[in-house]
Amino acid sequence: MARSGTGRGGAETPPSGGGKKGRTPFGRFLYWSTVLGVWLAIFLVVFLAVFARGLPDTSALYEVDRQPSITYLDRNGALISVRGSQQAPPADLDSLPDYVPAAFIAIEDRRFYYHPGFDPIGMARAMSANLRAGRVVQGGSTISQQLAKNLFLTPDQTMRRKVQEIMLAVWLELKFSKQEILALYLNRVYFGAGAYGIEAASQRYFDKSARRLTVGEAALLAGLLKAPSRYSPVSESERAAGRATVVLNEMEEAGVITAEQRNQAVTEPVRVSRTLATQHAQYFVDWLDKEIRGLVGEPTEDLIVETTLDLTLQTAAERSVHRILERDAGKGVEEAALVALDGEGRVRAMIGGASYADSQFNRAVDARRQAGSAFKPFVYLAALEAGYTPDTPVVDEPITIGGWTPRNYNGRYTGPTTLSNAVAQSLNTTAAALADQVGRDSVARAARRLGIESQIGLQPSMALGAVEVSPLEMAQAYDALANGGKRVEAHGISRIRTEAGRVIYQRAARDQLQVIQNPPLYYLNQMLRGVITSGTGRGAAIGGRDIAGKTGTTSDYKDAWFVGYTGGFVTAVWVGKDDNSAMRDVTGGTAPAAIWRGFMEAALPRLNVQDIPNGPPAPEGWMQRDVIGDALTGLNSLWGDSGSDPLPPIIDDGGQPPIDPRDPRAPAVRGPAPTQPLDRGPPPRREEIPDDFYRDEPPPGGPGPARQPAMDPSFY
Repeated sequence: MARSGTGRGGAETPPSGGGKKGRTPFGRFLYWSTVLGVWLAIFLVVFLAVFARGLPDTSALYEVDRQPSITYLDRNGALISVRGSQQAPPADLDSLPDYVPAAFIAIEDRRFYYHPGFDPIGMARAMSANLRAGRVVQGGSTISQQLAKNLFLTPDQTMRRKVQEIMLAVWLELKFSKQEILALYLNRVYFGAGAYGIEAASQRYFDKSARRLTVGEAALLAGLLKAPSRYSPVSESERAAGRATVVLNEMEEAGVITAEQRNQAVTEPVRVSRTLATQHAQYFVDWLDKEIRGLVGEPTEDLIVETTLDLTLQTAAERSVHRILERDAGKGVEEAALVALDGEGRVRAMIGGASYADSQFNRAVDARRQAGSAFKPFVYLAALEAGYTPDTPVVDEPITIGGWTPRNYNGRYTGPTTLSNAVAQSLNTTAAALADQVGRDSVARAARRLGIESQIGLQPSMALGAVEVSPLEMAQAYDALANGGKRVEAHGISRIRTEAGRVIYQRAARDQLQVIQNPPLYYLNQMLRGVITSGTGRGAAIGGRDIAGKTGTTSDYKDAWFVGYTGGFVTAVWVGKDDNSAMRDVTGGTAPAAIWRGFMEAALPRLNVQDIPNGPPAPEGWMQRDVIGDALTGLNSLWGDSGSDPLPPIIDDGGQPPIDPRDPRAPAVRGPAPTQPLDRGPPPRREEIPDDFYRDEPPPGGPGPARQPAMDPSFY
């Protein structure tokens, strides 16, 4: 009998229905789920191992890593500004109004109380919005992620840092409660203006504790976090208000505040603290900030800097500048700078521009603008030191020097006059001829000796102020005329100490070098008094005050100056435009003199200054004279003997015997004939100077354009 299941080849086949059955669908699902889970676990382990490598040490959770703060005080101890990081004691979350933390949750992380540290829904929403916009317009980070980033990570935008941020956020959620995370966040986040934490921000911006924040103030602070500098209520008030409105809308939508509260917060103005709002003092702080590093190095602890600034005078300066800028805006007056120094060079007030919020460029220190006729006192000082006197006869007439023919502002010539009257009326031809005869190098040395530190060209037009200087330099140089002839160094720091009281810098008393002797100092002060009493600076006169000074106007009204002083106090004022374009008929005797007078009328009663000092003793036998009074006695006296002053003679470059300007036989100081131009300095190399270049302003009321010569490349 044959065997069942035997095939053709004799192979035995299993009976039908026997052997192992295949997996059911559910079995296959379990099998592949297990395989996938194992591989996913392996991937996660490897993934976490890779990205966890280099995670920061979380034991430093409560340590604060910040830059030291620098607190600036005025000369009376009043707060000017705080720079660097500021951190107040942590705010107790329970002590804050409910709407304060709610404002941050509403705008930063609506699902804060419901996610495990990261928000997949928020991340997906942000990714979708960014893809539609083609750029980053939303962020998906939760408050926990932001805290992790602020505490432990760098701001690098990399995948590795983002994964580490999520890992640390989950760790924070496992370690702390939601309330503790929110408290850490509010006390550590950066709010701009050097403030870390809600308490420091509230004090910095509103001069109050965070416990007293209003709904509007809370919304403004919450809106800052997106970009503290972009939404600063100080420099970007409109943008900050718009951002705060967005926060208020989110708060209302989340049910944190009512519609009535939202409307009240929108209509009620938020007032920033007076210290931050007084932004013009920030130009002064910027100037000192650089110097501090040079004096004490990079700060390693919080510092207190006691300065020379007087906030009361600073406020008076701001008001005067604002008033005249607003008044003369129609004439194209856009910017202004002001520097006020006492007789020892201490800066009492500094304005670096029309608005610190709009521009932080300090025009009082860093701008270099041509001085115009405000530079002429250095010309006349050199002449007085060479032997001239206020009574020395001069002739205002056409002259040509090295191919350059200066003109007076009004295009007319006075003819025979005196040195004193030439100063008062700011005659250009006389100043140019005088500088040429005494030597432009002598003029440059006189300016440098008094405190002008910028380059001084020796081209003929330098006599009329074709020299670029800063208002700080001009105030520093004129201070020698105000304090009896002593050189000063403008400075703003008196002492630097730590918060514990340890003094690390103290400005020592310094001997002031006598840089102007008598009688030149006495003569020059008398002549510059005449600028105020009968010349181009009459608009700066203040009744009952001993005042002297000089106006300056450059070509096409691009720059206008007034530098004036009384006993031991000097103020330099400049107005113009940043783009160096022309104003309309603005001279040194108009807007700058008005700013100067407005400031000085407020400052002088506080300063209790004296008359301009006469300076060091004069040579034996020399007697002071009322040269202004003498000048008014009549034209005949203009040609008389100037006295028996024992002054040195002037040496003529042509090798002739010395000429004493007091000698009745000496000719009046005049310019050379056009056919024989003197050329004591190199002619301008850049371009030919037209005949009518560089005029100066007449006494108030006279019209006339002014143009500026090219600067010569050879500098003193």
